Amino acid sequence: MFENKNKKITSIEELGEFKLIEHLTKNFELNDPSTLVGIGDDASVINFKNNLSVVSTDLLIENIHFDLTYMPLKHLGYKAVVVNLSDIYSMNARPSQITVSLGLSNRFSVEALEEFYEGIKLACLKYKVDLVGGDTSSSSKGMIISITAIGQASKNKISKREGADHNDLLVVSGDLGGAYCGLQILEREKAVFNANPKNQPELDSYSYCIGRQLKPEARKDVFELLSELKIIPKAMIDISDGLSSEVLHLCKSSKIGCNIFEEKIPIDPEVVKICDEFKINPLTAALNGGEDYELLMAISQSNYEKVKNHPFLTVIGHFTRKKSSAKLITSLNQEIDLTAQGWNSISESN
Repeated sequence: MFENKNKKITSIEELGEFKLIEHLTKNFELNDPSTLVGIGDDASVINFKNNLSVVSTDLLIENIHFDLTYMPLKHLGYKAVVVNLSDIYSMNARPSQITVSLGLSNRFSVEALEEFYEGIKLACLKYKVDLVGGDTSSSSKGMIISITAIGQASKNKISKREGADHNDLLVVSGDLGGAYCGLQILEREKAVFNANPKNQPELDSYSYCIGRQLKPEARKDVFELLSELKIIPKAMIDISDGLSSEVLHLCKSSKIGCNIFEEKIPIDPEVVKICDEFKINPLTAALNGGEDYELLMAISQSNYEKVKNHPFLTVIGHFTRKKSSAKLITSLNQEIDLTAQGWNSISESN
């Protein structure tokens, strides 16, 4: 599944742990001025001077968070980095370093891991972060990935989940529901392939949503835009578990309510098309789908003129005084309580 049979296949045992890490990371260069010591010593050394350190870790487990039937290893390496960087950007901080640790079964060859690390390298180059450490170990359950992202921010620019006030604008970047719809297409084609391996999937008309699932991007551009506009979000979170879950996180942390408006939620036309095929309400995909990695933020009303009609940002609602009361206002002007129905990685049903 993972290698071209015409290529030489090298077992991990041939190299051993330390030579494997050295082999996979030999072409990674250190570029960030805050990185003093990277891979090759007992620990990395980072100097942020007067900035605060921001750290986030994610664990990705095969057949729970990703399926190698349709997820190329190069894409997986890229995505594994990006989802961590998104957490740093959601704190209004700049990521600068990552560490990568892997648990691997013996079905993975050195060549397969080279593909995975090529994806990591592409992400490091695009987002200008340094790979500074990590670990490898054996696994009896396939592939396990743990990535830690490290970033920095000045004290007065950090945006936490708490901090939203009554009448603040609720603003989201990009559009929602694409990653969820891409997953539905991939799972459908997987089922078709398993039933008849001779069938070749036709995916060209779903390229946007499949790309949102297999190769998402962290919103570095929005982080930079906020700086250019001189906007410091009063609260912020990235949308990894679905819009409804993240809105509720902001409300709970800020001890405040909110209203979001159905007609304001940005949804790409391809999402609408796929939802029609699967008999799913596009709003359901946007509210509960997850893995969009857009930024959701509370912005002061005084910044409205800066964000209205912006191609990267959409005002979808506002915060209210009512504690623990998050409402969806439908196109028929009905109020519906928002509920968290997004991704739950420790649910028994996963």
